[in-house]
Amino acid sequence: MSKAAESAPTAENAASFEEALKKLESIVEAMESDELPLDQLIQRFEEGATLAKLCQDRLSEAEVKVRRLEESLEGVLSSQPAGPDSSDEA
Repeated sequence: MSKAAESAPTAENAASFEEALKKLESIVEAMESDELPLDQLIQRFEEGATLAKLCQDRLSEAEVKVRRLEESLEGVLSSQPAGPDSSDEA
């Protein structure tokens, strides 16, 4: 496993969407600085791709949760967990 994959947060160990996004932004800034050697650029890219996927997954989960809240019957707010086996029909 690469160092980037080891240090990138996963859904289980990422403290929050905001922290993952902040880390992703710092990776982008470092990559744009033109000061990193190619090997480090590749590692940062891998880590950034993992973080981007994590952020996208978190946003998708939040979107499903909000949609379910909006669609609840009789205006009663209820929350249902959004899991990988839940079907989402748009």
